[in-house]
Amino acid sequence: MPIKKTFKPIHLLWALLFIPIVALACNLSSNDNSPTPITKEILDSPQVIIITPTPENQPNVPQTGNVLGLPDSVAPPEELSLIQLYARINPAVVNITTYIIMNEEAIPDAQGSGFVYNNEGYIVTNAHVVHGTDQIDVAFSDGTILPAETVGEDLHSDLAVIKVESIPEGVQPIPQGNIDEVVVGQTVVAIGNPFGLGGTLTRGVVSALGRTIPALTQFSIPKSIQTDAAINPGNSGGPLLNLDGELLGVNAQIQTDGILRSNLGVGFAIPVNIVQHVVPQLIENGHIDWAWLGVTGTDMNPTIAEALGIDTTKGAYLSSIVDDGPASRAGLQGSVGTTKINSRVSPVGGDVIVAINNQPVESFDDLLIYIALKSKPDDEVNLTIIRDGKKMNVTVTLAPRPKTTIPTILP
Repeated sequence: MPIKKTFKPIHLLWALLFIPIVALACNLSSNDNSPTPITKEILDSPQVIIITPTPENQPNVPQTGNVLGLPDSVAPPEELSLIQLYARINPAVVNITTYIIMNEEAIPDAQGSGFVYNNEGYIVTNAHVVHGTDQIDVAFSDGTILPAETVGEDLHSDLAVIKVESIPEGVQPIPQGNIDEVVVGQTVVAIGNPFGLGGTLTRGVVSALGRTIPALTQFSIPKSIQTDAAINPGNSGGPLLNLDGELLGVNAQIQTDGILRSNLGVGFAIPVNIVQHVVPQLIENGHIDWAWLGVTGTDMNPTIAEALGIDTTKGAYLSSIVDDGPASRAGLQGSVGTTKINSRVSPVGGDVIVAINNQPVESFDDLLIYIALKSKPDDEVNLTIIRDGKKMNVTVTLAPRPKTTIPTILP
């Protein structure tokens, strides 16, 4: 059965941290008239006015110069950079419209964004934009509209790949950036189709790094980028870029006040390193198998350390172990109860993971990232744990993540 593209936040984390509620940022069709009381949304950016170079004023202007021929006093260097970036990158950003078949009629279902991944016609977007649809149209900035087919989707990372037969002449794939070079405070640009307003550019900064956001399953997406670049419903699947026009992430969610599904200055993008991990496998296999440890937990802190009677305040504390999962079969232990430390409730019992394959684990996110991005199903990993105040090593054979469904959908 087709689904609407709005999801409740997930409170169950089998292998990931609990995170705030979010809402998807794709545009729903006008067929959905129900109120949407959400508190994080999947992305789309507000409208801004874009000055687009026209063929008439470009021929005699060097590509590296002022593409509009504006005086430097009118167009300072950063503004020129944005103008040139938009002229170069916008043709690779597409407007995606999805349809469902009802009573033998194609009904518009949702709208989002995407971007050209390579010259073979592969386009990256969010899984929540295209999941459960019957038909997909892709509109390019030159007015070309082409049908597309879904090549593969991954609900765990909220990424999907669709394909058109060919891309318009002159359109170049968006180059990929390096997540390790991204820093808080740097300028970033989002290009997409907020509220269906095609080719919208917004600018902001990287507000934070390493955020964990909900996926479309009970798992979560680590290492996400937080930005104040305006993104709104319709921006879902569009690129977040640095000033060199390199991909830093895929715009996916926004924080809302639970009433308005619009930008409040807190948006989230799936980081480019996860794109680099997932997309090639979707193109090759149509799916991706993620490794699974089978635990829930949180960061260590001084309260838990005191409750456990240990000095270690960094690490991944295991609060529960999934029955018959990899961790359970290896004998890892979760919390056995609670106690009060300085009037604060703290779990007691439970293992603390401080290293995996000799790599330090200082937080639960460190554990998640290693399992997700540096491991695959059936790998053996060596965990250094603290149990009852003593260090020991445990070998765990990872398994594929269990089959999961989309979480409960809002009316």
